[in-house]
Amino acid sequence: MAAHSDYLRLFTVFVFILAMFYAAGLTVSWSVVLVIGLFGIMLPLLRRMRQRTSGTSRRVCVLVLGDIGRSPRMRYHSLSLSKHGFNVTFVGFVETKPPEDLLKEDKIKIVPIREMKGVKGPKILTYATKVVFQCLQLLSVLMRMELQSHILMQNPPGLPSISVAWFVSILRGSRLIIDWHNYGYSIMALSHGQGHPVVRLAERYEHFFGPLATHSLCVTNAMKADLQNNWGIRATTLYDRPASFFRETPLEVQHELFLKLANTHPQFQSSISELEEKNLEKTAFTVRDFTHDTVTRRPKRPALLISSTSWTEDEDFSVLLKALEEYEGFVRGGASLPSLVCVITGKGPQKDHYRRLIASLHLQHVNICTPWLEAEDYPVLLGSADLGVCHTSSSGLDLPMKVVDMFGCCLPVCAIHFSCLHELVKHEENGLIFRDFQELAEQLKSLLSEFPSSESKLGMFRRNLRISRGQCWDDNWDQIVLPLI
Repeated sequence: MAAHSDYLRLFTVFVFILAMFYAAGLTVSWSVVLVIGLFGIMLPLLRRMRQRTSGTSRRVCVLVLGDIGRSPRMRYHSLSLSKHGFNVTFVGFVETKPPEDLLKEDKIKIVPIREMKGVKGPKILTYATKVVFQCLQLLSVLMRMELQSHILMQNPPGLPSISVAWFVSILRGSRLIIDWHNYGYSIMALSHGQGHPVVRLAERYEHFFGPLATHSLCVTNAMKADLQNNWGIRATTLYDRPASFFRETPLEVQHELFLKLANTHPQFQSSISELEEKNLEKTAFTVRDFTHDTVTRRPKRPALLISSTSWTEDEDFSVLLKALEEYEGFVRGGASLPSLVCVITGKGPQKDHYRRLIASLHLQHVNICTPWLEAEDYPVLLGSADLGVCHTSSSGLDLPMKVVDMFGCCLPVCAIHFSCLHELVKHEENGLIFRDFQELAEQLKSLLSEFPSSESKLGMFRRNLRISRGQCWDDNWDQIVLPLI
């Protein structure tokens, strides 16, 4: 009945306006009549799309144009919102199984979208049609869901999600919050070059739509300043913080993980030449004594080095691989250094390329494996490692989430230098900063020269991390984001 009365009122106003024009002797073209008529029809539809209910203020859409399982910050946003009683619609790709903490949360509903393919042909046609298809898919998903009080989206990737989310927020009266992790155009520039027309177009796109959000979050103070000075965007810095499940792993849990990984990765298996002793269960790093029901570290175990990547152009893993070749040379030259097991986790477009490169190295004292870990196993492995290695970003204005997670596990890091890294990594306090593969190789040599002694520099870094371990994600989010919602 309400809708019918709306139409009746609009029709009455429409007829009245036309009558006034004709009474004044003015002629009205049919095109004007058509526009006014369409406007009259759309108004009640728009009103219905924006009609709020008692539950609207407690509904938030979290949007990422990427794999939900590999979007930890947006996952943490969703969990924090649900803990405060919000009903969350989490929209994104489901390329891998989402973590259990999302699946078991009643207030989080995962709405999968597909990564669209463009029309085959010239690259520009393929890319343009891919963007159009993605726009239509996002528009369909966002318009069909219940009215959301806020749309909280990640950028990058922001093409075309920023424009679609903004358009929907205007139509439906939602508030748009952009969480800036980096700049999309700067990532594109790594493979296409800064002057490529598509890169320039992507930069203009971000510059135009970015300031239209109601609120903006960003990951560093350096990015906050850049957004303000060069984009006219007033953003709030929300530093990444480790979730509570990123912590040092108990030795018994380490042993179980190593046994699990040993089934598929020989780097975690005990040496074949060893004679298995009765009542002992061994991995390359640990030993379980069933007689005394204890787990101990092996005294001459290899050092466990870990790095995480999405295998994209903004992380040049040749730096790490060259450093590992240098380390191999140190050992062969007689340096008193442990063997290394280097675990590089993640999935991405360049993974096969680097796996072929790794296979061609033929290292004897450095073993490299590239597993894809289940979400629950990743923090356990970080909490079991001896040292982490991290690479740079395309813009130099974001901080690597992987280092945040490592620090949550009190895991020291070697990280490549870029402008705002000092906001996270304190050189010679919780890790070391390098500029090229040779410097990284020397740092590995220095840090592992006394391995596994806890009195080494590596041990000192770990103790410093235990002391300085600050706010977790939940406390930080409650202070900064909750007031915006």
